[in-house]
Amino acid sequence: MSKLARWKRDSPNRTTVSLRSDKTRTIGFISDTIATSQFAGDMIRGALDEASDHSYVLFIVEAREDNATGQAMIGEMLDRRVDGVIYAAMSTRRVALPTALRDCPVVLLNCLAEDPSPPMVVPDEFNAGRDAARLLIEAGHDDGIYVVGGCHRTVRTPAGVYAGWERMRGIRQVMREAGLRLAGVCECAWDSPRQGYREVRALIAAGHRPQALICCNDRLAMGAYRALGEAGQTVGGDVSVISFDNSGLTEWLRPTLTSIALPHYELGRSAVRALLGGRDTADFTSIPMPAVIRGSVRRPVRWSAWSNTVLLR
Repeated sequence: MSKLARWKRDSPNRTTVSLRSDKTRTIGFISDTIATSQFAGDMIRGALDEASDHSYVLFIVEAREDNATGQAMIGEMLDRRVDGVIYAAMSTRRVALPTALRDCPVVLLNCLAEDPSPPMVVPDEFNAGRDAARLLIEAGHDDGIYVVGGCHRTVRTPAGVYAGWERMRGIRQVMREAGLRLAGVCECAWDSPRQGYREVRALIAAGHRPQALICCNDRLAMGAYRALGEAGQTVGGDVSVISFDNSGLTEWLRPTLTSIALPHYELGRSAVRALLGGRDTADFTSIPMPAVIRGSVRRPVRWSAWSNTVLLR
C-alpha cells in the first residue's frame, strides 16, 4: 500500500469530524488593506502562530467595505463553516461590520464598532501617549515640548483619528499631572516626512525653540530631523525627539530614533485568543505599546526601571 493510501486510511476525515463535533477548527481572517501593508506580516504571523498553537487553520481574505468581490469572498468563507471570524483594519478606526458577519462569532482587530459590538482588540494608544510625555519629562524637559501631528486633523479627517485622540489624551494627562503645559500642537497629516519637515521648519521660522518633539509617527520624525538639522539643532542634544510606530526608519536615522512600538504581532495573537475564549472574552482588550529607547532622547537613570521599555543605544 502506498504512503498516500495509508494516510487516507489512517487519517480522520475532517468533514466527518466537523459534522460530529460541529467544529471545523478553522478561523476566518478578514481585513481591509492589511494584506498589502508594511505592517501586515507581524499581525498575520501573530494570528497564525496563535491559531497553530490551538490546532486551528487560518483563512485570510482581503475585503474592503465597498468591494462587492470582497463581500462575496466573505460569503464563501462562511459557506465553509469557519468557527469564527477576525475582522481586522490596518489603521485603528470605526467600522461598519458587514451584515453577513453578525450571526457568527467575531472579534474586531485594530478597529471599533458602535454598541452593541463584538469584542475588540486594539493597541493601547492612550498609555503610549502617556509614556511619550513621561519619557521627555523624566529626561529633564519641562518646557518647550511640541507635538507634531496632533490628532491628525486634516481636510479628509477633520475630526482626527482614533490613534491621535488617544495619544493626545494621554500626553495631556501626564503634562497636567506634572504641572506642565504643551508648548504647542502642530496638526497635520501623518503620511510623509514632508509634513514633519514643513511643520518643524515653520515652528523654527516663527521664532520657537523646541526642547523636545513628540512626533506622531516615524515618518514625521524623519522630516523633523531634517528641519532641525537645517536650523543647526542637534537631535538628542539640543532637541529630544520621540515618535510612534518603531518602523524600519528608526535604525536609519542618526541618532537612532526613540519610538513607541505598535504591537502588531501581539495584536494578532490576542485576537485569536479572544475569539477562542468564547464567553470568557473581554469586551475590550488594549495591548501595551513598548517604548524602544534609542539615541534621540536624553536618558536618565530611572528609565532602566520601566517595565514596558526596551533600551537600545
